[in-house]
Amino acid sequence: MLGLANIFKYKKTALTYIIISCFLYLWFAYGIERTDLTKLLLIYVLLFVCAYQIIKTSGFYFRVLVISSIVFRLLFLFVMPNLSQDFFRFIWDGRMILEGFNPYLYTPDSFIQNGNLPISQAQELYDGMGALSSSHFTNYPPINQLCFVLGNLFPGNGILSSVIGMRLIIISADIGTLYFGKKLLERLKLPSNRIFWYMLNPFIIIELTGNLHFEGVMIFFLVWALYLLHNNKWKWAAVVFAFSISVKLIPLMFLPLFFWWFMKIKREGSMEVSTTAGIIKLITFYVIIGLVILVLFLPFFSMEFINNYSKTVGLWFGDFEFNASIYYIARAIGYSISGYNEIATITRIFPIVSLLIIISFSFFKTNNSIPKLTTSMLLAFTCYLFLSTTVHPWYISTLVILCVFSRYKFPLVWSIVIVLSYLAYANAANTENLFVIGLEYLIVFFVFVWEVILKKTIKL
Repeated sequence: MLGLANIFKYKKTALTYIIISCFLYLWFAYGIERTDLTKLLLIYVLLFVCAYQIIKTSGFYFRVLVISSIVFRLLFLFVMPNLSQDFFRFIWDGRMILEGFNPYLYTPDSFIQNGNLPISQAQELYDGMGALSSSHFTNYPPINQLCFVLGNLFPGNGILSSVIGMRLIIISADIGTLYFGKKLLERLKLPSNRIFWYMLNPFIIIELTGNLHFEGVMIFFLVWALYLLHNNKWKWAAVVFAFSISVKLIPLMFLPLFFWWFMKIKREGSMEVSTTAGIIKLITFYVIIGLVILVLFLPFFSMEFINNYSKTVGLWFGDFEFNASIYYIARAIGYSISGYNEIATITRIFPIVSLLIIISFSFFKTNNSIPKLTTSMLLAFTCYLFLSTTVHPWYISTLVILCVFSRYKFPLVWSIVIVLSYLAYANAANTENLFVIGLEYLIVFFVFVWEVILKKTIKL
């Protein structure tokens, strides 16, 4: 009781902002839809102001910050996501598995259009997920599918009960990220309160907990893997890293970046690790990751699965357009030259450029420490997103956690202005306003260039 009294006595300002944030999160969760753009923008910006003030005025009272970050997430527990409809497909896949179906072999259309209702509330889920999702095979990896199954096991038979189950998984993952993130920052002798750039970030709370995006689970395994790697438990790090890939495929692109981690020559007691030993470790690291992923996919494996999954992943990465930056410029140039959309050509060139960037970060940057490694991951993935045809808001959650371990802050700015992408829902056709998208990226590019290029040049 004395500790609680001291909090109220000395942290009145921080507690005031926490209470205001609670009301704002409740308003956001229960009081708006994604078409309520004025309210959405207003509440979103106010939440960022409050988050900044909470961290600033709390004096880094760790218990206050931890409790706040958990309470803010729990406020979303009993409400349907209001900015995304992806959760309908999550529930569909989980219930398909529980009914004994392989979700990678069937589209929702293949059942509903033939009058079959394979799972409970099939028609309601089908209507909710929309035509784009229902017409394609699932692209969610096996650990993500496991989360869908576990969410559907939550007591109750309704859609909301499944939402609550999945939301508890995401909240638990964020608590795990808090635990391992804080410990890793302390091992790196970096300020441990940096983890609250992620934990108290309104974008993270709204997009992951609120809108049920499982990047939070992927991030938990990624941070845990980095913690194990820093503690020289690289074999276990490989296993956990494979789990991260098996939630979302994003960490696959980070694999080449581990080259110099294992190639570095260092002393271990009286012994020096040779380059040969480093190569063996690197290969073993990759083999462990590959074997774990293979084992996780085995229950779903078939030649039909390979065909369906590869096609679906290819579609999501190459055929859709949303909130892009450099791609939209290239598309406009293509229109001016040929008179039609050159997406087929552009999506063959840009992945090659992204690959070359990742390779350059892998071999020309000595990623032999966690800050260097996470910085290379951050910059490589940023360049990938700049060249992507589709950048949904939740994609940048990975950048937010990686910046915690680096000196760059531009992902935090992006997490604020990314809300502008939701202005696409201001009209019935859900078409984007390219001037708004341009404003978003003008801000992001300015901060990115300042931090990554100009600031360093000025120092030199």
